[in-house]
Amino acid sequence: MDQAEMGCSGAEAVLNLRPNSSVAIAYHPHFGSYDDLMLLELDEKLLPDVLQQRVTLRGQPDEDAVLCTQSKTYAIKFVGTSNSSFLIPPSDQSALCENSQVSDDKVYGQVGQQRLAPVIKVAPGNMELIEISPRLDKLKLLLSENPYGSEEVLEVEDLYEGKNKTGLYRWDDLVERVQASNDELRAGLLALSAVEIEGYWRIVEEKYMDMILRMLLHNSVLNDWSLDALDEAEVVRVLASDGFPHKLALHCLDVYGSKMDEDVCANYIWKLNGRRVCVHFAREILKAGKRKMENFMVEWLKQIPDGMQASFDMLEGEVLTEKLGVETWVRAFSVSSLPSTPAERFSILFRERSKWEWKDLHPYIRDLKVPGLSSEALLLKYTRRTQPSLDAEPVFSAR
Repeated sequence: MDQAEMGCSGAEAVLNLRPNSSVAIAYHPHFGSYDDLMLLELDEKLLPDVLQQRVTLRGQPDEDAVLCTQSKTYAIKFVGTSNSSFLIPPSDQSALCENSQVSDDKVYGQVGQQRLAPVIKVAPGNMELIEISPRLDKLKLLLSENPYGSEEVLEVEDLYEGKNKTGLYRWDDLVERVQASNDELRAGLLALSAVEIEGYWRIVEEKYMDMILRMLLHNSVLNDWSLDALDEAEVVRVLASDGFPHKLALHCLDVYGSKMDEDVCANYIWKLNGRRVCVHFAREILKAGKRKMENFMVEWLKQIPDGMQASFDMLEGEVLTEKLGVETWVRAFSVSSLPSTPAERFSILFRERSKWEWKDLHPYIRDLKVPGLSSEALLLKYTRRTQPSLDAEPVFSAR
């Protein structure tokens, strides 16, 4: 075979190797284990993000690191190989280039003036990236350390001037602590109805949100507001006059309503979401414990604002019913309180009930998202399905 060109070179000697030609391989004088130097195998679609430094490694010292792009999270897995992989440094690193032409025959043998590819490390394997769901359960734990309550309204100055910042997290703090991409982290904050107050992301106590919502509904009656066309400026002004901070008044509209198209006067118009409002009052009633279905429905419908239509179907994923004798009872069991990892989720569900009919189980697992696994695959992995007869509803139990 033809010899490769002679001269000082490194990785280029291999990258530019022509067909039917060869290059000499030798140990670099600085050859070693270099445990901090590892190979990473990438999908081609991720290459631009890595080359343009749009990826970050996230995780605390006691956690397995993950790699995050702007929108996705990847677990990092080491995969050993049976074949040796030689790591050869580039020739443009002067210190390495100067040593790439080796003359010590005892170590490298007679190579004359042939160009060398000096091996600085033998890699036993490489790292692979596996797309995973964001690890957002920690986000809820962090924000639950110090929820925003009514008592803080009069203490805002003291709180944010450094007297008490325990359990308070800015965006950068959450990025550092939560293993999720930026887009997934924002989606997690939205799902928790978190709000940024004075630079800190907070969840608001349910009791305080209940106070704001009830006051908004009270004012809608006093001022003859339509719940389908709430003027943002007027609602915020009136709630502020009742002692609620501007930010929290807006947050109430955001949690329980949807912003409509901007009108000709450039005012923002909001419409209260019937399901969100109805679910809120159902949760408030069931905080005291389970209720007989009839009593619950009477009290629930009594609290629903005029013009809104409540249906028990709205409470899918929020309550469970059980038959005790001739009575049907209802109690709170919200999907929002369950962990996001499938194994933990199914474990809790089957501790709650040993057997689930599909119509009851589905609301508690439809939000589970595992890259590469369909809902059917999740059921196959974590449950055992039985069907007494062809026309009977399938029943699921723990696998």
